[in-house]
Amino acid sequence: MYPQTEQKIQALVANGIVPGVSYGFIQQQHTWTNYLGASQLLPEKKALQAGQLYDLASLTKVVATTTLILKLQEQGRLAITDPVQKYLPEFGDGRVTLRHLLTHTSGITGYIPNRNQLAAPALTKALLGLSVGADFGRKVVYSDTGLIYLGWIIERLLKEPVQTALTHEVLQPLHLNTMTFTPEKARCVPASYEPTGRGLIQGVVHDPKAFILGKHCASAGLFSNLADLLQFCRFMLGDFTVNQPPISSATIAALYRDYTGFDGGRSLGWQLLYAADGHPVIYHTGFVGHFMLIDATKHNAVVFLSNRIHPTAPNKPYLALRDEIVTTYLQEAK
Repeated sequence: MYPQTEQKIQALVANGIVPGVSYGFIQQQHTWTNYLGASQLLPEKKALQAGQLYDLASLTKVVATTTLILKLQEQGRLAITDPVQKYLPEFGDGRVTLRHLLTHTSGITGYIPNRNQLAAPALTKALLGLSVGADFGRKVVYSDTGLIYLGWIIERLLKEPVQTALTHEVLQPLHLNTMTFTPEKARCVPASYEPTGRGLIQGVVHDPKAFILGKHCASAGLFSNLADLLQFCRFMLGDFTVNQPPISSATIAALYRDYTGFDGGRSLGWQLLYAADGHPVIYHTGFVGHFMLIDATKHNAVVFLSNRIHPTAPNKPYLALRDEIVTTYLQEAK
């Protein structure tokens, strides 16, 4: 159905850009999936199996965290126009709102010395102590910090660790039964291999901040197989109904517009891309090597999962090739 897109995906594996890929397409009522290559190359090569779980990295931000923030807004527990200080008084700038965090326009900046060696309390204090720079409200600068803050806001409102709240409020109602913050190691595709560091990073979050913050981190940490992500896409397309959906169809429909205030190309949580005919789609990537794209107008979606930083990072060729795949898909999905 998408021959040029699939050809480019298969070339990633054939040319050794990534060890393997799990991907799936939704077109109207049809779904098809494929699994290629290896789950890991080092310290030994293992074939990729259907149903394996991936470290979703920043897909956590949109699947879980953004969804719960929108749910809390529907319930009247918060508003995206609220200042961050209303919930996190430790944060020092009263201008920044939840909308700025969701659209990556907060301008929060600053260097944290030895960040990846800090314990969770020290890292938390350092993150809340960051300042707002000249980009505030004027430029999109993608950052984990805003979504980490949103996780702490969720904790203040729901009185439980954010990863527990995300599980109770989003994953369980949507019956995303393999999606978890505490996966079984043996079922996971390794994210990377660091022979002089953490070794084979498998079944634990790769992102250093998320690793330190643990259950209090909402920017990364979720693991899932392909099937559950496709089920999430079906929910976002209105095809998968549950008794108590976390967010309404009206809230989902409202995601297909720009919330930056200056055509910055960001919705709430999601990035906006545009199809060949100009209509918007929602899109997000994950550092480990993923992307997902949902197109309500065409009733289509694509989920792509890989481990592009295994065995080594940063793997710069991958990023341009990933963008080519997305561009090709948007051209073919007519």
